[in-house]
Amino acid sequence: MSLVLRNLQRAVPLRRARLREKVQAMQRALWVQRFDLGVVCVDNRKIHPINRIYRHKNTPTDVLSFPFHEDLKAGKIPQPDFPDDYNLGDIFLGVEYIFQHCKENEDYYDILTVTATHGLRHLLGFTHSTEAEWQKRYQKEKQVLEELSKHKGTRFQPLSRGLF
Repeated sequence: MSLVLRNLQRAVPLRRARLREKVQAMQRALWVQRFDLGVVCVDNRKIHPINRIYRHKNTPTDVLSFPFHEDLKAGKIPQPDFPDDYNLGDIFLGVEYIFQHCKENEDYYDILTVTATHGLRHLLGFTHSTEAEWQKRYQKEKQVLEELSKHKGTRFQPLSRGLF
């Protein structure tokens, strides 16, 4: 279906075509390319209040996900009954936050891709509130990123490495 990619910030440069290509490859790797997906790129000033309202954390963050299918079991692809329900939800990427936390040897667009993958896994029901959930999520994220790495000629690492 469609990928809506919005850039609502001017804090850091962003080539939407490059990010779009990587997100679409990630959708194919997860077998969810037939679903609508929204990716909104924002700066720290915009993501901070969203994080405060929805996660009760008074700080900017790298990614927030808002699933269309609320009670999706982790790893299950939605089975919509109606065409309008072919939607995964929205991912807000804190691109300024991500840019500020990139290490010298990391490619900004690779980190955006990994962060978007992390957000998309949330839309597919994965969480990481406990170590067991994190382990399951980490393995699935690693598997998807390895598949994506084969096609993109780079080596993606899961965002949440070393969390526990």
